[in-house]
Order: sequence, then C-alpha cells, then structure tokens
Amino acid sequence: MSFNVLTLSERIPDEAAAYRFLEELRWGDEPVCPHCGVIGNSYFLNAKGEGRKTRTGKVSQRRVWKCGACRKQFTVLVGTIFHGTKIPLRTWVFVVFEMCASKNGVSAREIQRKYGLSPKSAWFMLHRIREAMKREPLAGLLSGTVIADETWIGGEPRNRHRRVRHAQDNHAQDNKTVVFSLVHRESGEVRSRVIPNVRRDTLRAAIEAEVDLPNTVLHTDEAKAYTRIGWKAADHKTVTHKMSEYVRDGATTNHVEGFFSQLKRSLDGTHHHVSVEHLPRYLAEFDFRYSTRHLTDSDRMARLMGQTPGRRLSYKPLRREP
Repeated sequence: MSFNVLTLSERIPDEAAAYRFLEELRWGDEPVCPHCGVIGNSYFLNAKGEGRKTRTGKVSQRRVWKCGACRKQFTVLVGTIFHGTKIPLRTWVFVVFEMCASKNGVSAREIQRKYGLSPKSAWFMLHRIREAMKREPLAGLLSGTVIADETWIGGEPRNRHRRVRHAQDNHAQDNKTVVFSLVHRESGEVRSRVIPNVRRDTLRAAIEAEVDLPNTVLHTDEAKAYTRIGWKAADHKTVTHKMSEYVRDGATTNHVEGFFSQLKRSLDGTHHHVSVEHLPRYLAEFDFRYSTRHLTDSDRMARLMGQTPGRRLSYKPLRREP
C-alpha cells in the first residue's frame, strides 16, 4: 500500500472511509478482537440508515464489530492511542501521516492551525502519537557494531540573564539536559535516552541496558568515561576529536553526530522549546523516524499503526509528569 497526502484525501472522504483505512492498516483481511485476541472470528454490525445514533442523538459513522468468541463489541480504535478520542478519525489519519513523513517533526501549534483544533487537543494528540513511536519494551540487546555518544540539550549560556551567566561561567553545561544515544551500524537503529550526567557509572548503565557488550564492537570518542566500559566489549575503537580526528581504521562517531545534528535543528526550529519532563517522548519520535528512514512514508505509517495497541495515554497524568 502506497499513498501520499493527495491520495489519502481522495481515499478518505469521510469518517467511515477513515475507519476502513485504519482497519486495513492494522488488521488486513481479518479483524482482531482487542478483548480476547481471537483473529477472524468477528462479524460487522450493520447500522440502520446512514450511520449510528449516539446517546446524544448525533449520527456516527464508526464501524462496530462483534467477536464471535467473547461476544463483545469493538472498533479498530479500542485499546489503542485513539481510544476514547473526540477528534475525527479522518483528522487523526492525516496528522499521523504528517508525523511519519515530516523529517523535522510537526509542532502542536501547526497542527492546531491546519486542522482547526484547540491548542490542548493538538498538544495531547501529538503526545499520543509519540507514545506509539516508542520502541517495544522487550526489544532485544544490540550487538555487532554500536556507536555511542552523548550531547547536551538546552539554551546557550550567552542567552541567559547576565546574573545567571556570570554565576555559571565555569560550568557551561549547567541546566542543560544530557541525551545519550546508541546507533547500531548494521541496521541503522538508534536508541536514545535522557541521563542525569556523563559519569562513567551512568554511561555504563545506559550502555549495558541496551547492548550485549561481549558480542559488540563499541565505537566512541576519546572521553575517559568510556575506557573501562570498553574493556567489557569484544573490541573498543575510539576517535580523538580534540585532534580533529573523526575516522580512524573504520571507527567513527559520525552516525550518531549526524543524528544529534538533526535532533537539535528540529527541536530548535520546529518546537523551539521542549521541557525536560516530556523530552523522552520527543526522543522516541526522532528515534522512530531515524530508525525507519529507509522506509517509504506509507510503510513507516503502516509500521506505526502496528504499534498503537496498548499505548493509551491519559491527559491528566501526562500533565502531572514529574
């Protein structure tokens, strides 16, 4: 299945078409019951007239199925990031496609203007999509050749108030957030996380959580914190940036540096400001697009739709995140 914005608008003229499109992406030919997991034992409940009347008297075009095994009704939205949404599903489809196709991301304010949503609805909508972009919690450890590096996210010290700037003259990275990333050279997958500092123990814990070190060749820069970590790897190769060395004997950190460059340009140019509390979800968004950069936009969207179940996100807990 291949599509773009023009073909999507032709293919999805109304809500019923949006439901059928999502069913095709998620289920294929056989509906899957979200309650009991039975595949292909459900039947469609035909509505009388042009649509279904809701309890408020409005006509809805949602497509309802009933499972022959557990006898429960469901739609393609049940148990997904779309569950309980009041936003038209047609709008969801277009916004999801934009999130998958936009290399630099899309801001909530842009979605608000283009689709006639409130600022809160657009902001919440994009965070629900980012929640689906997170990698599977049971994703295996990386092995082979892995590139590791860290960067700082935050404003430039020279842009701060003079009083604060003078107090931090000797600590240029104060009040910045450390982002640590691993790039798997063979598959191109990237895994990023926020870490509290760049001490050796912190970096070692971050690497061991994602990498099978005995079966991995680790590429890093010359930072001393990586030295003892590299002893556990099958091999540890470094490049010395202080000496303007960026590639040596096949070792390089250019892949992760390129990812950081794209990440920072997008956060600064598209979103302008990202709070520390929600930064992990933005990292999941950029990780997803970078790891699937060799797919077409339509294939990337199809993969994302496969990750929507079990990723429900509520507004109030999201606002109270520490």
